Amino acid sequence: MSAETGAWCPVYSSIELFQEKWVLHIVRALLGGPHGFNELSRAVGGANTTTLSQRLEHLERLGIVDKTVESTMPPRTRYELTHAGRELEGIIAAIDSWARAHMRRCQEHGASGVAFGPEERVPHGEPGAWDDHGAQRERDA
Repeated sequence: MSAETGAWCPVYSSIELFQEKWVLHIVRALLGGPHGFNELSRAVGGANTTTLSQRLEHLERLGIVDKTVESTMPPRTRYELTHAGRELEGIIAAIDSWARAHMRRCQEHGASGVAFGPEERVPHGEPGAWDDHGAQRERDA
């Protein structure tokens, strides 16, 4: 749902999901194949187990991740991407490509975070900013 109009917007809804901490890290790790919970925790790096469990349950409810519990002693849990989850590979690749092209300054200066300084950002709602539907607004000529 778009905050401004109350109508469902696929871009807004997707951004809401992907901005949740660890979601894209989980998807990226699972693109390499199925992982057990502890293996996934190490691959994601830094997520506490409660948060990781909550994110995995949410992704499972959305049909992005499949969970399989193996009947062994002790029981083993495996997580893998569904078809919908594997389709996110293109998004991860696009983020990687964009970051390699535009975030060099952060790496060169040993900093993390966004590549743009305050003077380069376009405030939401101004020409050149992105609207709630994923379209870039026109800049004045």
